[in-house]
Amino acid sequence: MPFLFEPAPFPLWQLFALAVIVVCASGASVYLIRKHSADGNDGLPDSVFWDGFAGLAIVAPAVVLPALAAPWAGLLLGVLAAAAAAASYFWSPRVFSRQEARRASRDIAASNEAAAARHRSVLARWQRYELDPAHSIDYPAMSDARQPETAALIRAMKAAEQLRGGSDAAYAPAVDRLEQALADAERAAGVRHDTPTRPAGLPTAGPALG
Repeated sequence: MPFLFEPAPFPLWQLFALAVIVVCASGASVYLIRKHSADGNDGLPDSVFWDGFAGLAIVAPAVVLPALAAPWAGLLLGVLAAAAAAASYFWSPRVFSRQEARRASRDIAASNEAAAARHRSVLARWQRYELDPAHSIDYPAMSDARQPETAALIRAMKAAEQLRGGSDAAYAPAVDRLEQALADAERAAGVRHDTPTRPAGLPTAGPALG
């Protein structure tokens, strides 16, 4: 009977294949266990048990059966399985953090893209009071920075403009405040939105010619 550390005939290609299996199965099983444990809000979900059971069902035969033919091979495979599980346990939180960062970055990009469209709409709405003579005459308070609401609108415009075109999560809230500031300024100036308006920059109609 061979001793534990006495080399016994064992095909190297089989050993390599088994090593790949135990490393992948151990690492993946621990990764899924930690992922599902982190996702579970009310205790450990059933998926944690099945993740561990599936990993053990793969790793145990891959380690025990070679050990019957060559104990040193079983020992080596067991060490590789334990090392892969430990590495996965310690590295999986970093992987989760990077995944969450990428997910948050995509969410912020989508939110900022929608906010940019709203930002352009607000600026177009504001430009009516600057470019349309009729609006300038009817609502002079919209261009008067001495009015508290108009001053707040100008500050909100500057704050949103500084964040425009970037990846800052504060851009969408800044556009929200800008929309609210414009609504407050229009309300204070007595703007009525139920009347038809002309596009900015178009001349007003002059007196009828006889």
